[in-house]
Amino acid sequence: MRTRTLVLSIVIHLCVLAGVIVAPLFATDELPEPPRATDFVRVVAALPPEPAPPTAPRPATTTTSAAAPLQAPDAVRPESPVPQSPVDPEALSVFNADPGVGTFAGVVAGPVDVAPPPAPAPAAKAPVRVGSGVRPPQKIRDVSPRYPAIAQASRVEGLVILEAVIGEDGAVRDVRVLRSVPLLDEAAKEAVRQWQFSPTLLNGEPVPVVMTVTVSFTLH
Repeated sequence: MRTRTLVLSIVIHLCVLAGVIVAPLFATDELPEPPRATDFVRVVAALPPEPAPPTAPRPATTTTSAAAPLQAPDAVRPESPVPQSPVDPEALSVFNADPGVGTFAGVVAGPVDVAPPPAPAPAAKAPVRVGSGVRPPQKIRDVSPRYPAIAQASRVEGLVILEAVIGEDGAVRDVRVLRSVPLLDEAAKEAVRQWQFSPTLLNGEPVPVVMTVTVSFTLH
């Protein structure tokens, strides 16, 4: 019984295997193309049209009166006379001028009045220091210095000694500090610049002088 079943099973497997191998050989239809993993697309770029050849610009034709005529004239016309401007007799006198007078480029050059050079400015007089036989000038205008607020708040007192140069007219021209009190210097200089003195005479002539000025700042 077992032998018969084994033989029958072998026969059935052989039939199935023969059908699988032999059946495709008798098939006449085309097999479908297996699917691809990627699709390739080919793109061909179109070439641009060739540009038209450049055309050379035509030269501009200009007609001038001096150009030669293309056709021969029928008759020869006489030339028209060129009008001449009248000659000025005064212009001719330039060329008939006295040879003793110099000329340049057709223009008569007569004697030129040369102005005398200006007189040199008088040299500035050196200031004379008061005390060497020179009396100090008299003050005719006095301006009191203002006490700076910051110096008052700081309780600053002191003497500011200045050297002032007084001009011939008695005005103060220059001021410099000889002894300084930092919070009081500018107030002292500003006041002295406004002072006015009488002119100082030396041998009857006004001269600038140098004098020392002391400005005292005191809190009451």
